[in-house]
Amino acid sequence: MGGGSKVPYPKHVWSPAGGWYTQPSNWKFNTAIFMGVIVGISALTWKLSAEREFRYKMPEPGRFYPSRNWTKQIREHEAAQEADKTEKSS
Repeated sequence: MGGGSKVPYPKHVWSPAGGWYTQPSNWKFNTAIFMGVIVGISALTWKLSAEREFRYKMPEPGRFYPSRNWTKQIREHEAAQEADKTEKSS
């Protein structure tokens, strides 16, 4: 059971993945660092995109629109609409 011992392989062969039977001792730590880098770059890209986003047409009131929560222009527009509503009702 278990398929026997490991097959002999040439030691001079180089591979970017580490070659045959590789299992670096710190792979979990390296993966965690790399995932942190990916999340950080994604967050910075998301933030930059949200700051630069510009809408020519605002979404209809009450309609589900995901970027309504993070786009500065839409939030300011809706705050102005709420201020207008309260001024007109007073």
